[in-house]
Amino acid sequence: MKKLMEVKIDSLRVSLTNQQRIVVLKQVDQDRYLPVWIGPYEAEAITIAMQEIEVSRPQTHDLVKNILINLDAKMIHVEISALKDDIFYGTLLLTKDDKEIHIDCRPSDAIAIAVRAHVPILVSEEVMGEASIIPEEISAVSDEGGNSTIEETDEGGKLPPNEERLSIFEDYLKKKNDQAGPSEGNEDSQDDDEGDDKSASPG
Repeated sequence: MKKLMEVKIDSLRVSLTNQQRIVVLKQVDQDRYLPVWIGPYEAEAITIAMQEIEVSRPQTHDLVKNILINLDAKMIHVEISALKDDIFYGTLLLTKDDKEIHIDCRPSDAIAIAVRAHVPILVSEEVMGEASIIPEEISAVSDEGGNSTIEETDEGGKLPPNEERLSIFEDYLKKKNDQAGPSEGNEDSQDDDEGDDKSASPG
């Protein structure tokens, strides 16, 4: 059986390099983080739910939640279940009439729905092992050209090899150290719905 780990939304960020949105998930029982690229629409939808902003009409994720309620389907949790070619894959777990229903979805949509339905967000152990970052294991050194490189840890896994990912997380950790708690970045409303739910190490 697949082992799943519960995470919570630590913050929403905007990359300084390309203005892409990033949701940072933190494992609840460890200081381990999973940064995920998401689209601006999904980032806004998550922010609205987290900040409990009232909207005049239901948004798409509100509609999904309302449909499930009216169909007497109960949402148990959402999962980030796989990572393939730097793309995350998500699943909604529902029950209806004592039957389990698994629905494939993008993790960004799953997270936006989970925040509204107040259900746990889970990540598979394989995904956390491959894509998460542990702050104390980040070791950036400068080579002769002044570029950042990444050293492998002694924990049996490799740190994300993409320099952009490391720089984003170093910036995030510096900001986090200066704050009393998690922060949610203000997201501009856009109509772009092309978030790919990529790892913060886009290929």
